[in-house]
Amino acid sequence: MAKLIEIVGLGAGELEQLPLGVYRKLMKATIVFLRTKEHPVVPSLQEEGMNFVSFDAVYEKHGQFEDVYQEIVQTLLERSQSSDIVYAVPGHPLVAERTVQLLIEEAPKQGIEIKIGGGQSFIDALFASIKIDPVEGFQLLDGTSIHSEQLQMDQHIIISQVYDQFVASDVKLALMERYPDDYPVAIITAAGSENEIIQQVPLYELDRNMSVNNLTSVYVPPVKEEAVLWKNFAKFREIIAILRGPNGCPWDKKQTHESLKKYLIEETYEVIDAIDSGDLDHLVEELGDVLLQVMLHAQIGEDEGFFTIDDVIEGISAKMIRRHPHVFGEGKADSAEEVVQNWQEIKRQEKGGEMPDSILAGISLSLPNLLRAFELQKKAAKVGFDWQEIGPALEKVREELQEFIAELDGTEAGLTRAKQEFGDLLFAFVNVARFLNINPEEALFATNEKFIRRFRYIEEKVKRSGKTFDDYTLEELDRFWDEAKFSGL
Repeated sequence: MAKLIEIVGLGAGELEQLPLGVYRKLMKATIVFLRTKEHPVVPSLQEEGMNFVSFDAVYEKHGQFEDVYQEIVQTLLERSQSSDIVYAVPGHPLVAERTVQLLIEEAPKQGIEIKIGGGQSFIDALFASIKIDPVEGFQLLDGTSIHSEQLQMDQHIIISQVYDQFVASDVKLALMERYPDDYPVAIITAAGSENEIIQQVPLYELDRNMSVNNLTSVYVPPVKEEAVLWKNFAKFREIIAILRGPNGCPWDKKQTHESLKKYLIEETYEVIDAIDSGDLDHLVEELGDVLLQVMLHAQIGEDEGFFTIDDVIEGISAKMIRRHPHVFGEGKADSAEEVVQNWQEIKRQEKGGEMPDSILAGISLSLPNLLRAFELQKKAAKVGFDWQEIGPALEKVREELQEFIAELDGTEAGLTRAKQEFGDLLFAFVNVARFLNINPEEALFATNEKFIRRFRYIEEKVKRSGKTFDDYTLEELDRFWDEAKFSGL
């Protein structure tokens, strides 16, 4: 004969709100297992003659809620082996009840039938208490496992299972990542009962001297102020769509993938500048500018019907999971070097396992040429086409410099050959940079910025003198340069 666990809900409030069928089931049962007796209807049912045992003591044994739920479920499964049992939970069995979900998952494996009875959900009582219409859109979240990424700020949000001030603190911190510190929220306890309490507080006071228990939920109203929504990715996407829309900005509407290329390059270098400066506020701004470029390209793709930002995100998410099996799968990588090796092997397999026509394939022509030379040399070095120490690389620089100087004979043919030797000299210098783990592009960028700072110093000195550059000799200007240099510019 099949074993049975019948699960019923105690509703959200008083005895009078309990469905008649649930009441009869509770009264008829020899013994009722309660997840918790801390519910406003339990004293009344006890007076009516209900016999029960509760699992409240289990909560005291464990530091994690999941451990509590696992023990409750295992106890119920064991007891059901000898007789059918009735298990009662607050509210409705299928709303915010982790033990019920675990029972639904585990019971069939042991040949135990699960039957779900009725019960009024606490959500119904909450809707009535805060007077909202769920058709406007709402989220029901678990306070014990809330993350800021879950929050749909333009919807009504109900956060259940705010058992104590520790959970309330976690909820507050998650909300404060997205909402202003003084955003108004409501703390609702025992909704729908005669003991109902609703407290309106600013967000920062959510865990301060508030009376919370297992009947407490937090209500967060939808955001109406546009500026508060600016942290939302969906809002940013909407802004870009408006800019590219029929009534949008003429400049944004005329852009193409081709016309935007130069801006992406410029914004990328400005990010590097912000990193080098150590100015985090500036870095935030410049990363935003790069993200703008990504979103504009994605919006163009959507406008033309080829792809959307969702396709971009899906593609990179799938790639990151595929190429990090040591994180998301069964792979192993104990060092950054092993990660790179695995990455390259997975990349090769994704392309059908075929070897490229050349070891140097895949290095973009669009890279700045200093950086492209750096990448070409790295590729060649991987197969042993490289010196083992820096000495020969330095000697190659001297050799190329001599060859370059030798071609400067003042003739047209010499100038043509000098141009080739100049490229060889730069390439040799890049090789030296590689041996020293110096990124040549970053090094030249830093030098350019240094030149700008020192030349502006010279400009300021000339301006303060009331003269022009024509009034100064090169030696005099060079002294200003030295001043800038020794001042740390």
